[in-house]
Amino acid sequence: MDIVVLNTGGTFNKRYDPVKGELFVPYDNRAVEAAAASMAGVRIEGLIYKDSLCMDDVDRARLVEAIGACRSEAVVVVHGTDTMHLSAKAVAKAALGSKRVVFTGAMVPFFIDPVEATANLALALGAIRCLDPGVYVAMHGLVGPYEKVVKNRTAGRFEWKEASK
Repeated sequence: MDIVVLNTGGTFNKRYDPVKGELFVPYDNRAVEAAAASMAGVRIEGLIYKDSLCMDDVDRARLVEAIGACRSEAVVVVHGTDTMHLSAKAVAKAALGSKRVVFTGAMVPFFIDPVEATANLALALGAIRCLDPGVYVAMHGLVGPYEKVVKNRTAGRFEWKEASK
């Protein structure tokens, strides 16, 4: 199975600039390539390279277009966690037919601590092979529909959201 990983940036990719004393999202795929180095059948493509808080509707439209144009039916999107839900919703709304799209990311930059980022990417790449068409999130050991796996900002982790009563 051919799996495409679309890298949009986010914390997963951030690196520390010792001159400016700040984290930045570089215009490259180094973090995703390093995390996926031992994973078979993966093609990585860069797309937006932004912190997700800086993404807007134009960026989301570009993401939807890229996923729709992708020849693969299996697309993993590396995305910032703060607005992952907005981009996932935009992709779901586009109704891209038989595509399986899994969003993943990291709360800690890969180059600071590679464990979480690599685990989330591996989870997404493993899960996408078993999922039906649709839009999903794979984070912190959870895989599910994008509306069910949500970021708990207070706890600093992703959790399963139960249906409202």
